[in-house]
Amino acid sequence: MKQKILPSVMAKSQKELNDYFKRLKGATKHIHLDVGDGKFVPSKVLNFNFKLSKQFQYNAHLMMKNPQKWIEKNLKTIDIFIPQIEEIKSPQKYIDWIKSKKKKVAFALKPETKMEVIKPYLKNIEIILILTVHPGFYGAKFLRSPLKKISWIKKINPRIKIIVDGGMHPTTIGEAAKAGADYFVSGSYTSKSDNPKRQIKKLLKAIRSER
Repeated sequence: MKQKILPSVMAKSQKELNDYFKRLKGATKHIHLDVGDGKFVPSKVLNFNFKLSKQFQYNAHLMMKNPQKWIEKNLKTIDIFIPQIEEIKSPQKYIDWIKSKKKKVAFALKPETKMEVIKPYLKNIEIILILTVHPGFYGAKFLRSPLKKISWIKKINPRIKIIVDGGMHPTTIGEAAKAGADYFVSGSYTSKSDNPKRQIKKLLKAIRSER
């Protein structure tokens, strides 16, 4: 399977969001949106009535409480919604609901979240985002220990696609690839750079060197 780099966007205004779109044009077809409500994480990002460019497809990582309201509001513009499982009161009800909306089932896990929280639902999940940083900010410290979750998840359901999010640069991305990750979110290294296309190529080269 072709591994992919997903540049992430963490914007506080439409102008900032538009600047990201301009910078990422031609570098990627898929953008990873970070959404923060100022409660689940300290930062408030994409917490306004934003407009998305039609040049990209979008994942949305929902670092928020009560994510279903946000999902309902943005069903038509976002391809994959990734709420934090810690904020889903009944994961099975959520799984049934999101499937009824014809969307893929995806969850994110904080670094400290125990695997027992998600184990009962793994057969019905298509995507899991493993955070290798404490969420909410660009440039947070990379944590290696969450990478151990990847092989554990894949043993139970080999079809699950794993996204690793946090601290991805040429040194760390090799570790994530070796651990079995499929997709890699990169914020400060790609989206914030002057040349995202060049940075994505560097990351892909680092992944290939681990094969």
